[in-house]
Amino acid sequence: MSFTIASLVSFEEEIKKSRFQAFATPVESEQDIKDFLEAYRDTTTTHQCWAWKIGHNVRFNDDGEPSGTAGRPILATIEGNELTNVLVLVNRWYGGIKLGTGGLVRAYGGCAGQCLVLAEKIELIEKKKVSFRCNFSEWAIFQYELNQQQIDYQEDYTAEGVEVIAQMQKHQIEPFALKIQDISRGREALKIIDEPQDD
Repeated sequence: MSFTIASLVSFEEEIKKSRFQAFATPVESEQDIKDFLEAYRDTTTTHQCWAWKIGHNVRFNDDGEPSGTAGRPILATIEGNELTNVLVLVNRWYGGIKLGTGGLVRAYGGCAGQCLVLAEKIELIEKKKVSFRCNFSEWAIFQYELNQQQIDYQEDYTAEGVEVIAQMQKHQIEPFALKIQDISRGREALKIIDEPQDD
């Protein structure tokens, strides 16, 4: 069972005149991460260090701090809380007193940890990418069903009908597949799109 956090949380503290500010946010893709880091880019900071974990994929960035003193301790905090699909960004405004490598590790890891303590942990429900087609006349039924179940989808109108790609939770797939067969009288089927795992 995997856990992520429910929503964006932040935490701020001062350590030896340096101001540290952490943000933790749930993410589902590298695009989410890029968008967040872009939105929270702050040119007034001395350093913007971050770490994220999505499934088996992890990345971290020391942003000019000595190697291993910022990004890695932030990542260790994410993993120590047994979280995934999480990005933690820690901003630092330098206050004139050097913290030393041990002090930096404690400051970045500690600030990230305090921030994650404030977050509500929720079970991460694995989703799979699926696709199906339907006739124009059937689309209203499927669209209603997708919206009712709060399933994210994209539709594409073609000459033959509607092609749909959706992100479904595991327990939603089988009932939806049966519905497609039922409504299309066996003409169409739900396909699971295998996404390459970059481990």
